[in-house]
Formats: sequence, C-alpha cells, structure tokens
Amino acid sequence: MTSQTTIDAAGSGDRVPAVPSDRPPASGLRGHPWFTLITVAVGVMMVALDGTIVAIANPAIQKDLGATFAQVQWITNGYFLALAVSLITAGKLGDRFGHRQTFLIGVVGFASASGAIGLSDSIGLVVTFRVFQGLFGALLMPAALGLLRATFPAEKLNMAIGIWGMVIGASTAGGPILGGVLVQHVSWQSVFFINVPVGALALALGLVMLLDHRAQNAPRSFDLLGIALLSGAMFCLVWALIKAPSWGWGDGRTWAFIAASVLGFALFSVWETKVKEPLIPLGLFRSVPLSAGVVLMVLMAIAFMGGLFFVTFYLQNVHGMDPVDAGLHLLPLTGMMIVGSPLAGAAITKLGPRIPLAGGMAATAIAMYGMSTLKADTGSALMSLWFGLLGLGLAPVMVGATEVIVGNAPMELSGVAGGLQQAAMQIGGSLGTAVLGAVMASKVDSDLPGNWADAGLPRLTSAQLAQAAEAVQVGVAPVAKGTPEAIAAKITGVAHDTFISGMSLASLVAAGVAAVAILVALLTKRGENAESGAGVGHV
Repeated sequence: MTSQTTIDAAGSGDRVPAVPSDRPPASGLRGHPWFTLITVAVGVMMVALDGTIVAIANPAIQKDLGATFAQVQWITNGYFLALAVSLITAGKLGDRFGHRQTFLIGVVGFASASGAIGLSDSIGLVVTFRVFQGLFGALLMPAALGLLRATFPAEKLNMAIGIWGMVIGASTAGGPILGGVLVQHVSWQSVFFINVPVGALALALGLVMLLDHRAQNAPRSFDLLGIALLSGAMFCLVWALIKAPSWGWGDGRTWAFIAASVLGFALFSVWETKVKEPLIPLGLFRSVPLSAGVVLMVLMAIAFMGGLFFVTFYLQNVHGMDPVDAGLHLLPLTGMMIVGSPLAGAAITKLGPRIPLAGGMAATAIAMYGMSTLKADTGSALMSLWFGLLGLGLAPVMVGATEVIVGNAPMELSGVAGGLQQAAMQIGGSLGTAVLGAVMASKVDSDLPGNWADAGLPRLTSAQLAQAAEAVQVGVAPVAKGTPEAIAAKITGVAHDTFISGMSLASLVAAGVAAVAILVALLTKRGENAESGAGVGHV
C-alpha cells in the first residue's frame, strides 16, 4: 500500500496530499541517496572549513597587505554577515528553482570567489570577495539539506543527516589544523586556493550524481517585500552583535540597531500573514517541535561557538602552542563528533530525537562546566577529556535538531527549513561570541586592577589599564619591551590568571545555556512530514 499524509502547504490551513513515501528510489548513479550524500558533503565541507580555516591566515594577511586590525576583522565579519542575512532567502530560491541548480551555482560561486581572494592584492578586494563567498555559501548549505530530505527515505534520513553533521563538525574543528599547516608551510593564499579543486570536484560529482527534486506544490512566486524586510532585520541584528564589542552594550548605536531589527521582524511577521506565497509561512511555527528545534540550534551554538572562541586563545596564548599544535589538541572534539554523529543518527532513528537531544545537551553542559575548571597548568589529558565530552554532546544535537527542523516542515519548504537551521546556528554563534565576550570583558575589567595591585606591580594609568585589559581578554600578557625578567614573569602570571577567571565565568554561562537547552530538547519529536521526502517528483 502507499502511505500518504497531508501537509499544510503555506501555513494557511489548506491541506494537500503529500507525495507517496514508498516509490522506488532512483536507479543508477544519478539520484542515488548515498552518492547524493557524498556529493553534498564535499560542497558543505568547503563552506564549513572556510568558517575556521581563515582565522589562522588573518595575521599573515594583515602583515602581507598592510591592513589595520579593523580591516582584518571584516575578513570574518563580511563573510558571516552575508551568510547569515541571505540563508533563508537562499533556501527559498532552492524551493522555487530546484535544489540541484541552487547547489551547483553555490559551489561554482564559492570556489570562484575563493580563487579571486587568493589573487587579490588589497584588503578591500579580500573583504569584497569574502562577502561573495558568504552569499554563494548561503545558496549551497540549505540546498544540501533539501537534496538529502528529498532523496533519503524517512527511515534513513537521520543517518544521512548524521553523516552530514559529522562532515560539518570535522571540517569546522579541522580548519585551524589545516590552516596552520598551509599558512606555515605554503602561504596565506593557499588557504583560499584549496577551495578551487574541492569546488571542481563537488561540481563534477553534482553534474553526474544529483537529481533535481521538486515538490508538487513548490512556490511559484517571490515575496520580494518579505525578503527585503527579513534581510533588513537580520542585517540589523547581526550588525549590532558584530559591533557591540567595540561600541559597547550600553551604546545608543547598539540598541538602535537592535530596535530596528525588532521592528523589521515585527513588520515581516505582519506582512507574511497577508501575502499569497510568503517567504516563511508563519504556520511553520505552529509546529512546537520545529520551533523547539530552531531555539535548540540557537542555544547549542551560543554554548559551543561562544565557549570554543576562548579555548583557541587559551591554548595559543596561555599554553604557548602554535596554531598547528592548538588544532591537534582539539582533535578529541573533532574525533568524537566524527564518531558520534552517525551513532547519534542511528539512536535518533530508533528512539526518536527527544532523549538523544536532551542527553547531548546534558553532556555539553557538563563539558562546559569542566572547561570552567581549566587552569594555566592543566595537562593535555584533562583538556582532552572535556573536549571529547563536548564533541560527544554536540553530535546528537547537530543531527537531531537539524532533522527536527527539516523533518517537521512540508517538503515544498525544505529549503526554507534548511535556511532556518543554518540561520539559527549562525545567529547563535554570533550571540555566543558577543554575549560571552561581554562576560569575559566585564570579568577582566573587574579583576585586573586588584590582581595587578596584589602582585605588587607598578601602578597603571586608566589608559594603560584599559590597554592592558584588551590584551588580557585574549590571554596575552601586556609586557613592554625592556621589562626586567622578574617583572615580566609577574605580569604574565597576572594576565593568565585574570584571563582564566574570565574564561571560567564565560564557560559557566555557556553551561547554563546548555542546561536550559535540555528543557527545550524535551519539546522535540520526530519530523511529522519526513515520510514525504524520498520519492518526490523529479525533473
């Protein structure tokens, strides 16, 4: 018999029959589920790797191109801003024109922009092409999830998303290692040139392996005003989060952009109830599991991205490791994500997402608490324990929350759902870095004057103290040239102890966020519409 369900096409209450779930899968290479997974994994790897590999190259870019620190910051901020603002719209493009075409355009554009960065001879060109990388990466990521949702039968979708999440986790965590090797032994340009052959491989595989799936009731028009309102609201939110560390959380400009963002989201919500084919049918959020999945991705990213941000400074500036060695010390995190993601997919298929997700966030909370206990002389074994537990906790969340969001959305909105998943993670990462960064700065500003005085060090002026605090926030000891060795040792001790006190408090906050996420995870359940994936009509 053919199993069917009904789905809400546009959040309006109109019920339409879903596509049968037991059609035979595509024969041969084109459209084969596992070959599709391999293909999209290669493309996704390129984007995920780029999120962290570039950070290692920034000092070399700054020196070679004579850039200021603020200009170098925009190498990351420009990419992130373009990616976060355009993800949901890009997902809608995939739903409208087909995820195969959107994926291939994203691959070609991302690889081309990467090659252009490697050929750039000014910081302005580097930042410009990083923005193009973000735009094309936004096309690629939701399309990959849409292809997996359309290709895999419901009983194997969790496993596929598990492997997909494993690739993202391994690429993200492996970026600093590969980046360190390339910058140290080749050049900073090689960090970008490496995407060209990877992109060419993804394109070749995509042309041969991918089959274009279209839902029967896919959108046929564009909500242009909705796109403008959502993009503007996302831009104001992300811009406020990016600028808050330098402007200050009490600055009027920060709150002006946050207020503009809230207004933009409110106007967007009102408009979406009036337009015939909305960008994001608000009926999607009537699904408690889908909404919980989005919130869970935000909370997970706050804890993970925010907490991990300080770990890299801890390893390099407190323990004195070079970038390659620091990356190697994060291998337990990478390794457990690689091992845990497919296992999590199998567990979620058998048990449903609720228990694995809650267990994963519990492990994440314990790991972040453990990281709050790290000291300047903590050994590699204990660090590896907490890093490994963090990777083990993140794996089921990366897999399960993704399946909950995408699986609880109608098939014709799988691209939008994929965009929501990625946008939630990007916003959460930005929130984590901004909020935990503010916690770190506040703790350092509070503790540094007392620690400095207690060590018997020479009194500093307000300007000198502020400059020293900026260095300490990233674990750097503000030792001036010509400082006697005994005094330099005292300054280093004070700087590292103060940094660790700030990192400990930030890690405790991250642990608290992860603990709240446990409760959110209990609201999730298996995707109601997952069975409408495999067997969708193709062209």
